[in-house]
Amino acid sequence: MPGTGHLACVGIGMMLGAHLAPRARSHIEQAEVVFAAVSDALVELWLQTLRPDLRSLQPYYAQGKSRHQTYREMVAAMLAEVRAGRSVCGVFYGHPGVFARVPHDAIAQARAEGFEACMEPGISAEGCLYADLGIDPGRFGCQHYEASQFLLYRRRFDPTATLVLWQIGIVGDRSCARFETGRAYRELLVERLLEDYPPQHEVIVYEAATLPIATPRVDRVALSRLPQTQLTLQSTLVIPPALDAQPDPAMRARLAELDRAHASGASSTEPTRGDEDVECPAVS
Repeated sequence: MPGTGHLACVGIGMMLGAHLAPRARSHIEQAEVVFAAVSDALVELWLQTLRPDLRSLQPYYAQGKSRHQTYREMVAAMLAEVRAGRSVCGVFYGHPGVFARVPHDAIAQARAEGFEACMEPGISAEGCLYADLGIDPGRFGCQHYEASQFLLYRRRFDPTATLVLWQIGIVGDRSCARFETGRAYRELLVERLLEDYPPQHEVIVYEAATLPIATPRVDRVALSRLPQTQLTLQSTLVIPPALDAQPDPAMRARLAELDRAHASGASSTEPTRGDEDVECPAVS
């Protein structure tokens, strides 16, 4: 029989108070025990106006301590309350399923032990990025990688699409215990990127706004200047397309053949979809 405990991991978005969705708020207000891992102390203080008994997960972090160990301890703290039969809510900034290992691990463990567990999405830094930079991922395509993974593996990416590298402030950290890496690590990243982009290609260092009175960070620099640029844990690197996409004549010919076959076989009474009903990709 499933246990009586319950776990919900919810996202409160990036901006203080402005991104909290009704379902996430309901979980926060109705849970018996609420844990939180949020972006800064101000957000945590705001959450305490909703739940004065909030239990912060921040003390599990420590300089020089492996984040893997920190994450295991956070999961253990939440699961202990679930096993005790309580309804538990874990609150995470942004989206609880995006660059957040603890919610995924906690939900998987809870379900494996027979408890009910769910995730409520939140507005992520990715969503803010699209809005603040005016990027439509459907226009040219958009690729996302964690910066250190991008360095450690030979990824097959496309310079005709937007490239987004997350956590560039700690690029190259293999210890999972550091909160920043230095210029030499960024130089390795730039060296890798220069295989596919020119040195003067404009890139964007982006950080979403977390306070209603703040503005997002949008610093445009030449790729070659990235090592000298000030970065934080919240910094994301956005690399616009450097090349035009190359048409595939053979595939276009095959699609045209299918179109002709469809047109000749379609009934004269069959309804057709006008341009107003479907948005076609912008191809030349």
